[in-house]
Amino acid sequence: MINKIIDAISISINSEFDDSYEIYTESIEQGLKEPCFSVFCLNPTNELFRNKKYFRNNQFCIQYFPSTNEPKAECNSVLERLYDCLESITIVENETTESMTRGSRMKSEIVDGVLNFFINYNMFVYKVEIPADNMEDLEIDTDAKGW
Repeated sequence: MINKIIDAISISINSEFDDSYEIYTESIEQGLKEPCFSVFCLNPTNELFRNKKYFRNNQFCIQYFPSTNEPKAECNSVLERLYDCLESITIVENETTESMTRGSRMKSEIVDGVLNFFINYNMFVYKVEIPADNMEDLEIDTDAKGW
């Protein structure tokens, strides 16, 4: 589910900022092309709520690497746009199912000229057990001694 949320975040950012901004979802070793975004999940948790219902706390960090000589001003304008475009995202679960989820606990900080935008996409999930296949017919012939 985390990868699907990352995909939904990337789609939302791409629709807001267009294709001129690169979006990285894996670690960046070399060749960072600014301006760009980096999206990753921070310490997800999965807690039993009741029976087969679990609460998942998914905090994400979206980093923005500016390209101008005024990084704080650029980060502030990008921050305003991130608030709007990430407030709710559409998660594509399969070809026929998608669901909208709302972000919460949005906050940000600018460290060393890089915007760090934090947002939670928390949700309940149900564990569905897949029943085991039934055995086919089995015949047993036994002889009991003494009868």
